[in-house]
Amino acid sequence: MVRGMSTRFSMIMFLSCIAAHAATAAPSVVSPSPSATAAPVTSGYDKPPQNVLDVLHAPSAPQPYVSPTRDTILLVSWVKYPSIAQVAEPFLKLAGVRVEPRTRRKHDTPGGYGVAQCAQTFALVDVATSRETPVKLPAGGCADGIVWAADGKRFAFRNTSNEAVELWVGDVAGTIRRLGNARLNPMLGSSLQWLGDQKTLVVKLVPDNAGAPPAASITADGPSIQETTGQSGESSTYETRDTLANKHDEALFEYYGTSQLALVDATSGAITRVGKPAVLTEIDPAPDGDHILVASIRKPYSYVTTFDRFAHDLEVWDRAGHVTAIAQIPVADRVPIHGVRTGPRDHGWRPTEPATLVWAEALDGGDWNVKVPARDKLMTQSAPFRSPPVELARTEQRYGGYEWTEQRGLALLHDFDENRHWQRTFVVNIDDPKSKPSILWDMSSDERYKDPGQPVYRVLPNGQWVVRKDGDTVFLQGEGASTEGDRPFLDRLDLKTRKSDRLFRSEKAALESFIAFAGTTTRSFLTWHQSPADPPNAMLRTLGDPVPSANTAEATVASTIRAVTHIPDPTPEVRAIKKRLVRYKRKDGTELSFTLYTPPGYKEGTRVPAILYAYPLDYASAATAGQVTGSEQVFTRLGDYRLLLLSGYAIIDAAAFPIVGDPKKAYDTYLEQLLDDARAAVDKAVELGVVDRDRIGVTGHSHGALMTANLIAHSDLFRAGAATSGSYNKTLTPFGFQNERRSVWKGQDVYLKVSPFFFADKIKRPLLIVHGMDDANPGTTPLQAVKLYEAIRGNGGIARLVMLPHEPHWYSAMESNEQLAFEELRWFDKYVKNAPAKSSR
Repeated sequence: MVRGMSTRFSMIMFLSCIAAHAATAAPSVVSPSPSATAAPVTSGYDKPPQNVLDVLHAPSAPQPYVSPTRDTILLVSWVKYPSIAQVAEPFLKLAGVRVEPRTRRKHDTPGGYGVAQCAQTFALVDVATSRETPVKLPAGGCADGIVWAADGKRFAFRNTSNEAVELWVGDVAGTIRRLGNARLNPMLGSSLQWLGDQKTLVVKLVPDNAGAPPAASITADGPSIQETTGQSGESSTYETRDTLANKHDEALFEYYGTSQLALVDATSGAITRVGKPAVLTEIDPAPDGDHILVASIRKPYSYVTTFDRFAHDLEVWDRAGHVTAIAQIPVADRVPIHGVRTGPRDHGWRPTEPATLVWAEALDGGDWNVKVPARDKLMTQSAPFRSPPVELARTEQRYGGYEWTEQRGLALLHDFDENRHWQRTFVVNIDDPKSKPSILWDMSSDERYKDPGQPVYRVLPNGQWVVRKDGDTVFLQGEGASTEGDRPFLDRLDLKTRKSDRLFRSEKAALESFIAFAGTTTRSFLTWHQSPADPPNAMLRTLGDPVPSANTAEATVASTIRAVTHIPDPTPEVRAIKKRLVRYKRKDGTELSFTLYTPPGYKEGTRVPAILYAYPLDYASAATAGQVTGSEQVFTRLGDYRLLLLSGYAIIDAAAFPIVGDPKKAYDTYLEQLLDDARAAVDKAVELGVVDRDRIGVTGHSHGALMTANLIAHSDLFRAGAATSGSYNKTLTPFGFQNERRSVWKGQDVYLKVSPFFFADKIKRPLLIVHGMDDANPGTTPLQAVKLYEAIRGNGGIARLVMLPHEPHWYSAMESNEQLAFEELRWFDKYVKNAPAKSSR
């Protein structure tokens, strides 16, 4: 037990928090102190200084979407911070999905961590000539869901208007148009794909004559009832987001989730409806263009998990609507923490076969605690699906997927051991009975320095993605983690000899990553190039002769380079900020690193106030925990806490905070390691002569917010903290958190020790607590912030609680981010930069 805390007291606190969770009182926002420059009452939101606003309001950098033929780049600039009006669009919370009833558009990103984005601009760039053609998007709409056709001549996308989610197509000339009057239903995903003929789109439509949505009863329809019958089985905390609660919820979920499968001619816009409307989830067209894998939800609906774990019927439909049953998948509401569901799962088509399915089935009940010779078996079945499935193979550890090459039957097979943080990759040929799997890679899943990279893919004429294979050779692209930071690379690997040749490695003074091969050969390729002074842009490299080097990591092939895009710097004023990668050691010898940012106009030798930002990560080994990730060559952009640089702060950024140990019980020493990580980072920053030890603050988001509150409670390293979207009482997530797999009943001491809520009486240094009022992450429910604030207030501490309306886990609206910048600057100015010396307190 922690500090004499009794089991009885801990359970009383647990039950009291659960009771509070059921309360309906709305949380209050603490009023700013008189010294704060707050907005007028009529505004509601505060604003930071103008130099911060200028950076916040700058346009976002475009992202490249390369055509499958690799001769055109679609540059898409996304709206980084939409208005609060868009974020506040009414939505329904239905079985893990947030849907806007006006159009059926998904309100949130996958996992519910943010608000779905809209494209701000489209521009098409011809790789050969660098000619850029702007695309005029539909006025007043929200474009997203971009999908290229395999021939590289057309792309399709969704556009949300005031009335519907529409289907649009564009061509490489920059012309776009709406296809007919199709009204898409993207609520449960898979709403827009190309069929194998690349002339037809398979979509999910809002059913005709759907009628009005179910009306809520003025009086209750009856109680909400759940029952358990003594069957054991944990349900992960992270599978309980926005679950259904009553019959009306069920009716709404069915109404908005029901879709009509349809085929749309990409030229004429003619719509052919296939089958009957149902609550369809996954839609996956087969390579032959005739068969479609269709997953639909089967009643009864669960009240304890999200829709992807509901019972499903898995069927194959053909274009005429004929249906073949593949599997009936049961509800998965008792999946072990970090486990998988029982029965068939992870279905997918073999890309080089007309219509052949492959899937996995657990042999251990989906539970990593069970010791078995093999954890999964892999099954296959081909059209017309009349013969029973055939077993392909068994994996000793959990199945991690096939990566199919363009050679028929040849694939890379992955499995992983979560108990050891270990992964393996095998080369297999499932069509050759004489061939045996051969190990290609066998390594820690935490390993970065020796990471071989990921296979380079290409698109077949039928739209299927396969690992590109030239003779016996495949190509690998990777981040290239090293002691000096990331240096992305492109390798050529012979699968027979296992000999690898380095074709390209990013130079030290830039960060340049492989995007795709250009044209039809592998001699030229596109990269995404950036540096602290140069914004990201696409480059075309053409390979020449090998460059000899004694260091195999440095050996490359000479290449010429040409700029393809010419994206300007959106915030030139930020270039005055400097940064450097800093390496150091924890007291136990574990290698650590952070990136140190200094403010504009900083003079070497001057000590300035600083803010430390970190996000603790779990590792099975100290050797991999200390490996450097990231790069100081990233083009500097500012947001959230980094905006403090504009007000004279240094930032100790992305400080490594490893929690090292047996994955089954690493959190036994979480707090001790957290304090060691923090001391090491602070000592190094002070040693460099940049940071004033007496004026350091700390901040973190989500799991980093937990870190922040714990450091404020258990150390005197920091003058103040800012915790955003955190979880502070882990008994409210009783079935695991992060990589902790034990339930609160099996690891009660751990849950209490890592929870700053139970140490609120020790939080005497100022703590700013910010949270989104619509946070969908079950681990960071808004109640967490409210109860921590109440605990600090009740124990006489200094805290400020800011609850942002309509915001999810990551804050989306411009107004909310302006408020966040205002709050953090105000807080750290008052309690860090302008705080009295410690000796005088």
